[in-house]
Amino acid sequence: MKLAIAALLAGSAAAFTSSASKATSSALKMAYEDEAGVIAPTGYWDPYRLSAGAGPEVFDQYRTAELKHGRVAQLAVIGYVVPEFYRFPGEIAPGLKFADVPNGVAALEAIPALGWAQIFFLVGAVDYYGFLGNFEVGKPELAPAELKKRQTQELQHGRLAMLATLELLRHDSQNLVSPGFDGLDTLITGLPFLY
Repeated sequence: MKLAIAALLAGSAAAFTSSASKATSSALKMAYEDEAGVIAPTGYWDPYRLSAGAGPEVFDQYRTAELKHGRVAQLAVIGYVVPEFYRFPGEIAPGLKFADVPNGVAALEAIPALGWAQIFFLVGAVDYYGFLGNFEVGKPELAPAELKKRQTQELQHGRLAMLATLELLRHDSQNLVSPGFDGLDTLITGLPFLY
């Protein structure tokens, strides 16, 4: 009942907003409605109006950041799932085998300080110097419509991976605090051939 009342109040409050704010919102939507990543039924979706008044340069920075975060999240999902069924042979540090490092959030305590320093400096170098960035070699020659379609697909995959990473972290953190809270002893269920 409370939720219904809150929804009614929020809906009726929109009737009292000024028409100037509605005009700028629709003008903003129209300005970026043809960009890659815009999909039906939401269209250009910016609920917090972060790009309100932003020029094309700022929008391009936001889109580049979204693309970068999406790519990192895709790698994070792979890095979270693959150790569930495969471990590298050898040692991650002297005396610490890859097989001895636990999965997920529990690995944070198992990795030695030197390992964290290596990760920190590698990520910093990649971000600062632009390694793993936009390479000209290996790009297929695509028609503009196909290129836009593939760019939208990459943005959508990144958006899904960002949500998946957050859910994997939430699930694993809750399982770390309260082991077996969901009655399952493995992170990935429904794929018995993995274990």
